[in-house]
Amino acid sequence: MYWAEFFTIAVAHLFAVASPGPDFAVVLRQCVTSGTRAGLWTSFGVGSGILLHVTYCILGVALLLSQSPALFNSMKYLAAAYLFYLGIQSIRESLQEAAATDIDAVNVSLEPGKAFILGFLTNGLNPKATLFFLALFTVVISPETPTSVQAIYGIYLAMATFAWFAMLSTILGRDNVRAWLLRAGAWFERGMGLVLILIAIQIAFNTA
Repeated sequence: MYWAEFFTIAVAHLFAVASPGPDFAVVLRQCVTSGTRAGLWTSFGVGSGILLHVTYCILGVALLLSQSPALFNSMKYLAAAYLFYLGIQSIRESLQEAAATDIDAVNVSLEPGKAFILGFLTNGLNPKATLFFLALFTVVISPETPTSVQAIYGIYLAMATFAWFAMLSTILGRDNVRAWLLRAGAWFERGMGLVLILIAIQIAFNTA
């Protein structure tokens, strides 16, 4: 009965999750600097952030955010500030350390909990994700769809998001891939920092 609705959601999510954004930038950086394990935990955090969006959409909070410019802007600027901080931190670390192309020399240990929180906050604070899920739950998903079915949709979206970024982590976290990216040495860190800063600026000055 709900297969057509589910298919529409799955296709829309596929295009959204495959588009480069803050989630991809953060997962990429963690894979290169800390390896596959850190990338997987960050991916788990990103996937869990999806459940946050789904929960407040089901509760109607997303609609409240969209109708309250003050609340939405507060979340938007908080997300931009967080990504801007990550970008500055990345550039600062690249300036403090000598350029390195050896994985053992550049490898940064990141605790699973911290990697998870990094991914969760990056996705959970993303205002574009809020708008995307608001569109899904107000336009695509029928008001008559039971809450239990909507929850199943959410679980699928979270698992699909984790699976996508876990696959990327497995590829990007390989030693040969990391070594290739690290040939740029400190410039890779600076580049990733600049990407995060640009994304932060784009989020801060755009609402759509």
